[in-house]
Order: sequence, then C-alpha cells, then structure tokens
Amino acid sequence: MLNPYEAPRGDVPPADPFAAASKTRLITLLFLCTLAGVLYMDRICIAQAIPVMREQLNISKTEASYFAMAFTLAYGLFEIPAGRWGDTLGARRILTRISVCWSLFTALTGACWGLWSLIVVRFLFGAGEAGAYPNAARVLSRWFPEGERGRAQGLMLTAGQLGAVAAPPVAEYLIGAVGWRWTFAAFGTFGVAWAAAFWLWFRDDPGEHPAVNEAELKLIRASARRETSHHEPIPWSLVTSNYSIRVLGTIMVFSAFNSYFYFTWFPSYLKEGRGVEDKLSSWLTSLVLAGSAIGTLCGGVVADWIVKRSRDTDFARRWMGAGCFGLAAIALWLGVRCESPVATSVWAGVSCLIAFLSIPNWWSCAIQVSGPHVGALFGLMNMMGVFGAMGSQYFVGAFSDWRKSLGYTGREQWDPMFNVYVGILLAAAVCWWAYRSQPLEKDAKQP
Repeated sequence: MLNPYEAPRGDVPPADPFAAASKTRLITLLFLCTLAGVLYMDRICIAQAIPVMREQLNISKTEASYFAMAFTLAYGLFEIPAGRWGDTLGARRILTRISVCWSLFTALTGACWGLWSLIVVRFLFGAGEAGAYPNAARVLSRWFPEGERGRAQGLMLTAGQLGAVAAPPVAEYLIGAVGWRWTFAAFGTFGVAWAAAFWLWFRDDPGEHPAVNEAELKLIRASARRETSHHEPIPWSLVTSNYSIRVLGTIMVFSAFNSYFYFTWFPSYLKEGRGVEDKLSSWLTSLVLAGSAIGTLCGGVVADWIVKRSRDTDFARRWMGAGCFGLAAIALWLGVRCESPVATSVWAGVSCLIAFLSIPNWWSCAIQVSGPHVGALFGLMNMMGVFGAMGSQYFVGAFSDWRKSLGYTGREQWDPMFNVYVGILLAAAVCWWAYRSQPLEKDAKQP
C-alpha cells in the first residue's frame, strides 16, 4: 500500500542526465577569452603610441590614417580565406598560426623607420590576425550547445574589450619606461605564449578530447555542430542573395565605423581636441572601452535569454539591436556637448556600452544564418565591417587635418565630426529593425 504522504514513483522527476557532465568546454572558453584579450591589446596599443610616433617620424594625421587603414584592409582581405581554412583544416591549426603571425608583426612595428615601413608591417599584422574571430565562432559552434553560446560569446567578446581597456594605460606606462619601439616588442610576446598552450591542449572535435566525458559530449551535441572531414563547397549564389547575410554585413559596417574611432583616434582627440595630458587620456580611453566590455558581457546574457524565453526570437533580436543603437546615438550626442572631457568620456562610455549590448546578439544571428560554413561566412560578414573601420580611420585623420587647414583648433577642429557618428548609429538602428532571419540551410533546401 502506498504511503499517502509519499509521491508516487511515476511523479518523481527524472535525474538530470547532464548532471555528471564534465566542464572541459569552460577551459575552451577560457582559451577563447584570453585569445580575444591578447588580440585587442595588440590591436589597440598603437592608438596610445600614435602621437609620439607621428612626432618622431614626422607623419601627419592623414598619413597616420594610412597605416591604420593598412591593418584594417589586410584584416578584411584575409578574413574569408582564414575562416575557410578553419572550415577545412580545423580551428586548432589556424588559430595557432594566427596568434603567432600577429604577435610577430606586432613586435616588428617597433622596428619601423617611416611611413612606408609602417604601412607594410601593419598590413602584414592585419593579414596575420585575420580569421581569429571566424575561427573562434567555429569553436563555439562545435563546443557549446545553442543555449550557452550567448553567454560564451559575451564572455569572449568582453575579454576582448578588457584587453582593449588594459591596452592604453599599459602602453602609456611602457612608452614612458622603454619607449614606443620596445613597447610593441613587449606586446608581441603574449600571443606566442597563448599559441603554444592552445596547440598542446585544444582539439577541434570535443569527442576527441580526453577530458570530455560522455555526459558533457551528449550535452554539447544536443544542439552543437559535429566536426566532420567532409566539407561542402560554399553556395555563393545563395550567399549573395541571402537577405540576412546582407543586413548583418551592413550592420557590421556601421558598428565598425563607430567603434574604430575609439580604437584608433580617441586618445588623439582627448589630447589635441580637449587638451588632456597623456596619462589622463589613457585612463579616459580605458573608461570608454570599459563601457564596451560591460556591454558585451551583459549582451551575452540577454542573447541567451532571448533563445530560451522569447516566443518570437527574430522579433526580440530586432528590437534589441534597434533599441541599442538608437540609445547609443542619443548618449553620444549628449556627451559631445559637455564642457568637461571627463563627462564627455563618461557619455561616450555609456554610448559604447549600449551599442555593444547588441554584439553577442549579432554573433548569434550570424552563426544561425551561416549553417555548416560558419568559418567562411562569419568571416564574410565580419569582413564587411572593414569598410566601416577603414572609412572611420581615414575620415577622422583627414577631417581633423582639413579643419586645421581652415584655421580651427581644439574642439572646433574635432567636435563637428561626431555628427557623422551619431548618424551612423541611427542608420545601424534602422538596419536592425529591418533584419529578418533567413538561414542559409533553408535556402539550400528550396527546389
């Protein structure tokens, strides 16, 4: 006879089949986070060095934009090939090579003696770094179930922004201690150490890693993609006609135009436009980039919440993206009108925080749309951001030199350009509202 105070056996909830799952994928995430952090440290450190490099090498701001653009151009040109190499050879090989190459050319930046040597070395630096994020996206698609990817992407992107936050004060300290040339050599050592550790530990297929138990493998493969040795050709006719890929690529153009001002020119703006001394400019730049770090971290949580809780994921993602960029435009507009450079930097940090909330959301959309070709097609959409990044790098240098030639100095020389950035953020909001999910795999199944 059943005890009346005891629930029938059939009502007892079943044990969680994934409760005993190992946590090896979290170590994989740690590797991706450190990769992103080192990547952005090496990429951003040059922003703090540009004023002293210009002075010692007799380079104008417009000429400085050329070697900044050389990196961005190469990064874009090699993004798709490096992503495709990851699809065919595996992320383990390609990410190791990428880290070693970009570290080498970071160090060689300190050996440059003029404009053309800087253009060549920074071009090779961009080629070496290309493909890091597309191959990281490939790792996420193989090592994490869909319900965990938003937080994983958010943490990885946050780590990248934290690397950007650390770069200005660390670079400023090293420049003061050993000069700008040895500063680049010091930054170049981090990536080599990462590459060695990653090669020894990582495996492309989680099923081949000895630390992954059966429960974790089942959890991962519940919705993650399986690693295969067969790689289908990319259906470029479907790619070029895919509405989602075009819209996501356009959003990345506008997003990169906005963010690369802070990555490349914000310290120069504070020093020349606002009269801020070197050390304070490095800390204010870090303050702004800290906003982007907080934004990506929170954005990852929101991206997972959308997958798990929203009845209409497509609609929720559109609302989030459009709202974030619209509010970011308002925050930037308010900040430029502040008299205090600290207040302007705080508002700029708020603008970055809100805009970067949507970045993990963008990653989730890009992975979903790309299907089995996530390395190459993520590289394609990310590569489209190069046009925005290069446009921003050239625009600021040329605009400030042009205003100077008209006799303007200080804020009158620099501040009018922010009207363009406000407009770019609003255009990104419109694109997000127009987004509709159209996975490439569904296109391929159509007759």
